[in-house]
Amino acid sequence: MRAGGLGRSFLFSMAAASLGLILPHAADARRPAHHVAQPVQHGHHVQHAAYRRHEAGHVIQCVAFAKTASDVVLHGNAVNWWYNAAGVYARGSAPEAGSVLNFRATRRMPLGHVAVVTNVIDSRTVTIDQSHWAQRGISRNVSVIDVSPNNDWSAVRVALAHQGTYGSIYPTYGFIYPRSDTSGRVMMASAGRSAVRATDSALSHPMRSTEVAEAPDSLPVVTYGHAFRDDAPDRSIR
Repeated sequence: MRAGGLGRSFLFSMAAASLGLILPHAADARRPAHHVAQPVQHGHHVQHAAYRRHEAGHVIQCVAFAKTASDVVLHGNAVNWWYNAAGVYARGSAPEAGSVLNFRATRRMPLGHVAVVTNVIDSRTVTIDQSHWAQRGISRNVSVIDVSPNNDWSAVRVALAHQGTYGSIYPTYGFIYPRSDTSGRVMMASAGRSAVRATDSALSHPMRSTEVAEAPDSLPVVTYGHAFRDDAPDRSIR
């Protein structure tokens, strides 16, 4: 009887051990279906988060935006567009919808800036679409006013956050029009006059063409805006 009891105990122990080995494997066999789905979901979440970061962090350069938002396609930095447009696109100081307003280089903008004119409000006011201005991505329907003494759009101020206030004064070259330059002239805003480029003549006869450029005594006072320290980026704009 003892032998039989020992035999039964041994068989019971073996059965329990076998059952203990089988049950964990059965439980593990059920788990992979859950774990397989979880990494896929996690991977999708990481990819989506990375896309959001890329989307939020990506800034379209002003020249790339101007090329896609207008019919003016030029190469080089914004500061070179005015000269690169010579003989290719018409240029002038009269604002037109669809033209590109070309900003000159300054200490804060050593590479210049370009923006697309979307509407002409009056002889002193236009709206523009632009990118890479003050690190705000693409901004649309931004008001720009001409503060030049002769209304030739050689000095402008850009609105700040659609609040009716305007930033610092920025020098500009003028407007590049989305049509061919067939006349070799630069259109002037005042009275429809045009100024012929006389560079070759001036170089050939330096004594005959003696002109001294003088800065105006003062710029007109703009009563509805003043300079802000955060209107333009203290960095290079492309």
